[in-house]
Amino acid sequence: MHMSSILAVEGLVKRFGGLTAVDGCSFEIAKGSITGLVGPNGAGKTTTFNIISGDMVPTSGRVRFDGADVTGVPTHRLFHRGLVRTFQIPQEYRRMTARENLMVAAAGQSGEQLFPAWLQRGRVAKEEADVRRRADDALAFLNLAHVADELAGNLSGGQKKLLEIGRTMMSEARLVLLDEPGAGVNPTLLKEVAGAIRRLNRERGYTFCIIEHNMDLIAELCDPVIVMAEGRVLRMGTIDEIRADRAVIDAYLGGARESAA
Repeated sequence: MHMSSILAVEGLVKRFGGLTAVDGCSFEIAKGSITGLVGPNGAGKTTTFNIISGDMVPTSGRVRFDGADVTGVPTHRLFHRGLVRTFQIPQEYRRMTARENLMVAAAGQSGEQLFPAWLQRGRVAKEEADVRRRADDALAFLNLAHVADELAGNLSGGQKKLLEIGRTMMSEARLVLLDEPGAGVNPTLLKEVAGAIRRLNRERGYTFCIIEHNMDLIAELCDPVIVMAEGRVLRMGTIDEIRADRAVIDAYLGGARESAA
């Protein structure tokens, strides 16, 4: 694993019966980067994300996060280490407010444990006030302060994507895997989503890896871009290099043979 890398994927293979969804995939993500992960349907992108985030164990290969082998480590443990995955369909708590959604995402609250809650009520109350302040700061950062008290289920698709990003801000994330942040988002809010990602990267040092079919969004945000096809890395480079690569063009126009995303 290179010194400047926060994540290294080494020779990942994932088979489902007779289907090989990921077939010897290797790449690294540099600390402080916004890296795009693109490719035609069936390229293996989502399966790769599932393995990195601990939702799935690979058939073979390794995942290293910040130098440690985290292959097969469960999602909740990776979350507490700072590796956080967001989904194409935001997983908000629909019957809780936007603020409450952020508050429950805060890492390491003493109030989550029974005995500290009984014995140290003053400390817990102070922590809850701090978490509420952090939640309000995140909502302001994401231009969502006006919906702080709105039920999350009532938010628009774009606002839910922003809220999902806000939940990563409450979790002390270091590497965020974003799964199609542009899906189902209107153009105006898409600019806000892109702006939030860029500002978290520049101002707060977040590293991102983004699966996205909207190549304009990839071009706006990502450097480098990794192209997968048929379970392997086909090319890695700048967006201009990717767009000019004949093999990449053929992969997109021809489609991948595999059917598993």
